[in-house]
Amino acid sequence: MTGKKSNLAPLRLHIPEPKFRPGDDADFSDILIPAIDEIARPDEASTPADIRSLAYGLVRVLDADHQAKDSWKPNLDPEQLRLMLRNMMLTRAFDDRMFRAQRQGKTSFYMKSTGEEATSVATAMALASDDMCFPSYRQQGILITRGYPIVRMMNQIYSNSQDHLKGRQLPIMYSAPECSFFTISGNLATQYPQAVGWAMASASRGDTRISAVWCGEGSTAEGDFHSAMTFAAVYNAPVILQVVNNQWAISSFSGIAGGERTTFAARGLGYGIASLRVDGNDPLAVYAAMRWAADRARTNNGPTFIEYFTYRAEGHSTSDDPGAYRAAQEFEKWPLGDPVDRLKKHLILLGEWSEEQHQAQHDELAELVKKTQKEAEANGILGHGMHQPFETMFEDVFEEMPWHLKEQCTQMIDEQHRKFGPEWEPK
Repeated sequence: MTGKKSNLAPLRLHIPEPKFRPGDDADFSDILIPAIDEIARPDEASTPADIRSLAYGLVRVLDADHQAKDSWKPNLDPEQLRLMLRNMMLTRAFDDRMFRAQRQGKTSFYMKSTGEEATSVATAMALASDDMCFPSYRQQGILITRGYPIVRMMNQIYSNSQDHLKGRQLPIMYSAPECSFFTISGNLATQYPQAVGWAMASASRGDTRISAVWCGEGSTAEGDFHSAMTFAAVYNAPVILQVVNNQWAISSFSGIAGGERTTFAARGLGYGIASLRVDGNDPLAVYAAMRWAADRARTNNGPTFIEYFTYRAEGHSTSDDPGAYRAAQEFEKWPLGDPVDRLKKHLILLGEWSEEQHQAQHDELAELVKKTQKEAEANGILGHGMHQPFETMFEDVFEEMPWHLKEQCTQMIDEQHRKFGPEWEPK
């Protein structure tokens, strides 16, 4: 029989709700930030069971006084630290300029990574330059760190005549195979099985390159995520699986993806994967964790799953108004601070930087991005007519174009000539 039993309370669903909504005063005092020396750096060959506690703690290097402490300290020299700072600042300057371009109608869409720059810049610096990266859509810092020309990034954003993707991708979904940067997909978590498969192929060939993949915490609810985790664990793939837990999807908070129940890092434990939870706003901790995971993968000790505990300072994208669903001052009150500011203060403490140098670099990078923007816009901006020949829509899909597409392409070109004349070219 079915139906309600009189002696039992009715069943209820739990609908997760964020702690703060617009108009609330954000208070993060309930977030537990362990002491730096509480989580020691283990040997790279440690079994997942031996380091289980690292999935529930928080790997940190920089303390409240901006000193680098404890066993995770990566011991980077000042020049490397200054380069890391520059790359994060350039990423932020690039984001600000491209956001403004979207608001001016020069492109259709943009996504900033403000507050999360360490999760792309520091991670990229910890990898070898030919390790394969499978990013999500907020890892533009990887390309900047690997020296990809920002004018080419802008060309892709504008879908102009120099866009090597020929306008076929959403503006921020870059492709740069020459930088070992896999084409970004808008479908959530599809890059996870791709990264694991690539790593398995690398191992089967006896190569020495590893792969790394990024996704947001919301993407951990996708089936592709779990399939990839299974394959990574079963085949001991040399892959680093990362989750950037920035607390928010486009309008829903991390609890919708299960963040109320446990840490996201803990998900790796169920698959038998070594798992770390890291302060994502501590660039040195991010670098150290990635370097540990890379060394582990490169020595055949298996995959690593990393959660970066961070915060999305800006809206999800230019199509989003975070003021409609979260408290206005959340980022200012985020207890782990700003990654750019934290690294700046660490360098000043070392005597290797100053406020004057920081401002000068800020102005220099702002001017660099502005100048590069003008160069890119000379190639066209979105909406100023066709920038690619019509026939390119048929290209780059098949190695050999099938007969029926050849017929369609010929028909389309004939119609184009009739309408515009045989000498017409897209501008």
